[in-house]
Amino acid sequence: MRNTPIQVVNRDTGQIFDEVILGEKWIRWAYQDASSNLIERLLFRSSVMSRLFGLWYDSPMSRSKISSVIDALSIDMSEAVRPAADYRSFNDFFARHLKPEARPYSDDPDEVVAPADGRVLVFPKLDRDVFVPVKGHPMSITSMLPGRAKQFLGGTLAIVRLCPADYHRYHFPAGGQILSSQHIPGALHSVNPIALGAGPDVFGENKRCNTLIKNDRVGTYCFSEVGAFGVGSIINTTASGAVSKMQEKGYFKFGGSTVVVVFQPGQITFSEDLVANSAQGRETLVKVGQPLARAIA
Repeated sequence: MRNTPIQVVNRDTGQIFDEVILGEKWIRWAYQDASSNLIERLLFRSSVMSRLFGLWYDSPMSRSKISSVIDALSIDMSEAVRPAADYRSFNDFFARHLKPEARPYSDDPDEVVAPADGRVLVFPKLDRDVFVPVKGHPMSITSMLPGRAKQFLGGTLAIVRLCPADYHRYHFPAGGQILSSQHIPGALHSVNPIALGAGPDVFGENKRCNTLIKNDRVGTYCFSEVGAFGVGSIINTTASGAVSKMQEKGYFKFGGSTVVVVFQPGQITFSEDLVANSAQGRETLVKVGQPLARAIA
């Protein structure tokens, strides 16, 4: 069971595939090996290692990694605005912009779209305060959204898990007015299901930013960016004012990370394929702008 592969459904093809995990041996050692407690604390409860990674990936010396990562992760550079040779550092490449036509979406105001490229798990109705990620332990809305959880108890929630191969800019799934933002310091645990299955309260302990957005069709929703190992920076490029669907909200620097979107009770219903796959304990690989949910009339 400890080495059971992580299965993901490709939304475009319907095929199920085993996820390739960069550094899988080290993640399993850090979270599943009893001898690694000290190392786990040093690596994942401190930001030191992620800051060191960040300094390296911001430096021009890191450009040498770009071509090998493109090849290893089969990244489609035809979608990017700039060619690989134009980036000044690995983080510059990692936060690359895509051509607008690479991520089409519907302007239907009742349709809520995926906020990022990644692996989606949806919870159509929360058991008040609790949700349980794939192969994970119970997580708490109250700990994830301190001081802001009450209006979301019993609501709905979507987790979008980003991996190093993914486009790492995230966008508003629905338009509206930003009401407030809350920046919470914390640990930088891995967001990989291997780590979630080991017990840390990733969504309650990790560094994160929670933003409340009021929308005429879906009420007030919360958009939470969760930092993870290797992600020392969550950069929000839009932090106030009126926003539109698919407007860029921000980006992560190097590493895997997660976006969580939480809706109030009775406001939205998730797409049927996402619900069916999640009920079987499988994440669905989606692209930003694809349908995520619809407003309940």
